[in-house]
Amino acid sequence: MNRIILISVFTVLTFNVMAQEKIVQTAGRDQLGGFAPKFAELNDDVLFGEVWSRTDKLGLRDRSLVTITSLISQGITDNSLTYHLQSAKNNGITRTEIAEIITHIGFYAGWPKAWAAFRLAKEVWAEETTGEDAKAAFQREMIFPIGEPNTAYAKYFTGNSYLAPVSGEQVNISNVTFEPRCRNNWHIHKATKGGGQMLIGVAGRGWYQEEGKPAIEILPGTVIHIPANVKALAWCGSRQLVRASGVRDCRRKRFQ
Repeated sequence: MNRIILISVFTVLTFNVMAQEKIVQTAGRDQLGGFAPKFAELNDDVLFGEVWSRTDKLGLRDRSLVTITSLISQGITDNSLTYHLQSAKNNGITRTEIAEIITHIGFYAGWPKAWAAFRLAKEVWAEETTGEDAKAAFQREMIFPIGEPNTAYAKYFTGNSYLAPVSGEQVNISNVTFEPRCRNNWHIHKATKGGGQMLIGVAGRGWYQEEGKPAIEILPGTVIHIPANVKALAWCGSRQLVRASGVRDCRRKRFQ
C-alpha cells in the first residue's frame, strides 16, 4: 500500500506547459535546392520549420488530419499524399480512423477521390491489418487495462497511445500505453509546492530524458523521480511502453 501511495502521488495528467516542437524538413533542398532554391527554402523553413512547428497552437495529429483532407479534396493522390498519410500514421492516426476519415471525405469531396486515397492508405497501414488481434493478445498479458485511444491528450503525444484510469481514490493513477515509436512531447509539470512525477519500469524497455541531460533507459525495476518544473519527455522506440502515473511498462509486443 505504501508503494502505491508513493507511485501515485505524482499524476501523469498534469500537462501545464506544452513546448513548441521544431519540425526539421530537408525534402525541398534535397529535391529542388539546385533548381528552385527559394521554393526549397520556403518549403523546408517556413511551411515545416514554422507552420508545422507551431505544435503549441495545433498538434501534429490535427495538422495531419487537415492536410490529408485538403489533399484528397483536391484530388491530389500522388507521392505528396503518401507522405502525409505516413506522417498522419506517425502522428497517431490509426488504421480505423483513417478509414473513417476517408469515407467521410468521400461524401463531400467525391467518391472517386476517396477510392484513390484508400489505395494509398491501405499501403501505408498494410502492416497493421491484424493489429486488433495483437492488441487483444497483449491485453491478456497485462496487469493493467490498456484502455481507450488517448484522444483527450493526443496533442501531447507523437504516435498512438491509450489511456486507462486505474484509480481515483485518494490520488489519481492512470495507465498510459505507448505503441512502438510513440513518445510524449517535451513538457513541464509545473508546481510551486510539491508536484513532480515518478516512473517505475515494469516490463520491457523504454527511455526517459530531461532537457540537457542524457537519456535514461527504463527497464523492469527502474525508478525515475521527476521533480516539478523540469522539462522532460519519454518514448518507447521500437518497443511497447506502458505508463501508469508512476508505473511504466515496456513490452516487446507490437500492436495497433
